[in-house]
Amino acid sequence: MIELKTLGELKQSGYISKSIKDELRDNLIAKLKTKEQLFKGILGYDDTVIPDIERAILSRHNINLLGLRGQAKTRIARQMTELLDEYIPVVSGSELNDDPLSPISKYAVDLIKEKGDATPIGWIHRSERYSEKLATPDVSVADLIGDVDPIKAANLKLSYADERVIHFGMIPRSNRFIFVINELPDLQPRIQVALFNILQEGDIQIRGFKLRVPLDIQFLFTANPEDYTNRGSIVTPLKDRIGSQILTHYPTSIELGKRITEQEAKLTASQKQNIEIPELLKVLIEGISFEARVSEFVDHKSGVSARLTISAYENLASTAERRMLLNGESQTFARVSDLSGVVSAVNGKIELVYEGEQEGSAVVAQILISKAIRSYFVKHFPDPSKLKKKKQISPYQKILDWFSENNVVDIMINDDNATYCKILDSIPALEDLVTQYIPHLSKNEKYVMKEFVLHGLAEHSQLGKATLEKGVQFKDLFGSMLSGGSSDFTEEDLN
Repeated sequence: MIELKTLGELKQSGYISKSIKDELRDNLIAKLKTKEQLFKGILGYDDTVIPDIERAILSRHNINLLGLRGQAKTRIARQMTELLDEYIPVVSGSELNDDPLSPISKYAVDLIKEKGDATPIGWIHRSERYSEKLATPDVSVADLIGDVDPIKAANLKLSYADERVIHFGMIPRSNRFIFVINELPDLQPRIQVALFNILQEGDIQIRGFKLRVPLDIQFLFTANPEDYTNRGSIVTPLKDRIGSQILTHYPTSIELGKRITEQEAKLTASQKQNIEIPELLKVLIEGISFEARVSEFVDHKSGVSARLTISAYENLASTAERRMLLNGESQTFARVSDLSGVVSAVNGKIELVYEGEQEGSAVVAQILISKAIRSYFVKHFPDPSKLKKKKQISPYQKILDWFSENNVVDIMINDDNATYCKILDSIPALEDLVTQYIPHLSKNEKYVMKEFVLHGLAEHSQLGKATLEKGVQFKDLFGSMLSGGSSDFTEEDLN
């Protein structure tokens, strides 16, 4: 079809025009019949968001994706172009991407009237049929819809009564496109009002001109629920004109979060080849975001973006890589103590409430890491507090007894692999405990799990843990308190 160059050739080919909403609907139906995957790389929405989008497209609705930040709303919007026809014909030179068989602009109508079947046509690929605008308070009606252009009037010596003086805005120029407005509530109410006619009747009005330009556009909006109260709102008549409002959400499980993070994290080829990220660390990275979403220090209305875990994962790999380079090693693996290197990734990804601001973002990040360790520890090892209540013999007793003999362990973030393993091997009964509860670990994973046991016992007030300038120190809890050491725990942890 794209070899056709004139209106006459297009007519002879039997080409039939259709609206963009019919395009999306027909192509979706074809893909559903063949069970072809839609929205590739969008994980966790198969039974929730994606069916809602499919229903909206089948209904030929404009769509509003409502959800907190980092929930793939814009990515979904951009992938909708895959449901468009591969190419569509347009009148060559048209600002409004006029359909040659159904022109709407004065330019296209006049050109076809003048040249008839010899009217030149061009073809637009579906990848080009996407426009996006971030709603900001300074967006004007002229930006979106259009205005009279005095420079054009002067250059062409036209009267202001001549509609050729109109400069069309982004929306008319996106005729037969998917047009996305991100963060819709940030758009001023008077600008939202200007969208009423476009959404309901499909036409535009510019200044005092009596013109009807029946636009053919698939609108897709995104909005954050927080914006409804904090920065603005979607005016009710506009909401009423949007056919489907679809709620997005965060990953519902650690496993799903891991898949998203591993898919999105941008590690270099050398990082992937030379740095092992044990499964335990992947779980803890996801645990940080899950803890943040229920933390009393974090503003839940703002949400905790998936970008937190993605950035944290990248920082974790880089922390291990930096140590590897400093020690002249060719390969290494991430450790629990490397989580100190993800604090900078967490800092900017969470919105703190007043209590969190009082603590400080770095402190809150450390608290979230500690809570992730504490929560995951009892999923694989006995809960120390329950053992105490039931008066059962603690499987940790030999380890705790060793520390009670004034033994201290310093795990430095830049220790080479051999030093790290030697330190953990020096603690009696630690390997037996790990082997008993989590057998079948690789060598590296076993050492990471050994360190995890120390962190877990510290988080459950069985060991003292102090943050050093370049690492972490573990020692007897009571001994560190009596000696006035800088343990991370207080007397409240013993109750």
